[in-house]
Amino acid sequence: MYNPLPASQRPKPGGKSANCSGEPSEERLGNEQIRELLRVYGLRTSLIRLKVIDALHAADRDGRSIGVRGVHAQLEQLDIPLSFLSVREVLKRLCAEGVIALGSDKCYSLNAQARAVLEQR
Repeated sequence: MYNPLPASQRPKPGGKSANCSGEPSEERLGNEQIRELLRVYGLRTSLIRLKVIDALHAADRDGRSIGVRGVHAQLEQLDIPLSFLSVREVLKRLCAEGVIALGSDKCYSLNAQARAVLEQR
């Protein structure tokens, strides 16, 4: 695959990404932590599950819960081409498996056990 960045400027695998000023960007959740979470719940790993859980975890760190539209909008901002219906179905499945909870305000949030698995370092 073609990478327009010179080798000296490419991020190292497993390293932290940097913003334009070269400083580490806000820490994002690692895929390995999400894979472990899915394994704990007996679910297979998929790109959409990784991205949806990452979006929910980011909202959780900010002390908020988000609905289907909010998750879909976050993924669109990251240029991840997933349909609204796909996002909704993943959220419904994660809710049915107990990974996340649906509040009375129609917003989703990680349950305490899932949050604990993601916070392990």
